Amino acid sequence: MDKRVIYLDHAATTPVDPRVVEAMQPYWSQVYGNTSSIHSVGRAALRALDEARQTVADVLGCHSTEIVFTGCGTESDNLAVRGAAWQSAGKGHLITTPIEHHAVGATVEQLHERFGHEMTLASVDEYGRVNPDDIARAIRPNTALISVMYANNEVGTIQPLADIGQIAKAKGILFHTDAVQAGGAFDLSVDKLGVDMLALSAHKFYGPKGVGVLYLRRGTQLVPAFTGGGHERGRRPGTVNVAEIVGLATALKLVQSSRESENARLIRLRDKLIAGVLERVQDVRLTGHPTERLPNSASFAFKGVDGESIMLALDLEGICVSTGSACTTGETEPSFVLKAMGLPREWAIGSVRMTLGHATTEQDIDHVLDVLPHVVARLRAH
Repeated sequence: MDKRVIYLDHAATTPVDPRVVEAMQPYWSQVYGNTSSIHSVGRAALRALDEARQTVADVLGCHSTEIVFTGCGTESDNLAVRGAAWQSAGKGHLITTPIEHHAVGATVEQLHERFGHEMTLASVDEYGRVNPDDIARAIRPNTALISVMYANNEVGTIQPLADIGQIAKAKGILFHTDAVQAGGAFDLSVDKLGVDMLALSAHKFYGPKGVGVLYLRRGTQLVPAFTGGGHERGRRPGTVNVAEIVGLATALKLVQSSRESENARLIRLRDKLIAGVLERVQDVRLTGHPTERLPNSASFAFKGVDGESIMLALDLEGICVSTGSACTTGETEPSFVLKAMGLPREWAIGSVRMTLGHATTEQDIDHVLDVLPHVVARLRAH
């Protein structure tokens, strides 16, 4: 009999909801037209695209023309950050944090190193939270963009977006958020958050891989990363992937409709996991904010053992987790997120992230709590 797999890596990707698969089916071979074609087959595809765009707009509380479909969350972030920087001309200063996903962090670094834009990394505290006052102090006359993620992909910490949004609005500065991890968990009302741009990726909330969204507030001007036809109002040229866009819209609507009840269930299981790990394993710390964190995210640092070893050992037990540490040239390198949070190296190399999902049960948590202490003890003994 095959060993049962307990999947606790939903922050990396989620399984596609069967209802999403069903919604996508007609658009592979039945309604297959190009949305730019004006004949009946093209118009049928365009109707599906328009309906999907309106569905996403309804969730975000915005106008449908403010929704730009992309190929993934990384592309959405790149379009926002690079597009705003290139649009700024003489206004070349960018503000972000040191714990952003590489889709933002690496883009800002490239703009700084290759294109001469100035950049400021606003520091985070021991929980991975940025102080809005630090954002305010970093603003310069030539600041073109502030980019702060909604919730961190590694430690789950939620950022005070609404407070930062008020600061940005008062100064007339564009505010972008990478909301990829938050798409299925939180309110995405763009006006409440005070954002001008917001990125999502379908595969993080039970939709298909290979499709994303960028919310772009009306009046916001970007230089597009791609050049070509007039698709997505010229902001993202390229033939539109109707099937996956329908899948994204369906998944977003489904996950948002059950968000409150599912969050409550996940928080209960998450807190049981956190309490159990801290009680049963010695020399372990919870990383990220103790309460202001994603409802499904439990992240830890284990002293005296590297996270990759824990991850591989758990995988042999049928438990899938992830780690922020990585083995480079024979030596384990700690997560850049934990380094930015000030965690000492002997702790930071032992990072493990466990992220729960729709199929996670209490029995799964009990099994992990039975297995994990033995795995850590065995690794520490070697």
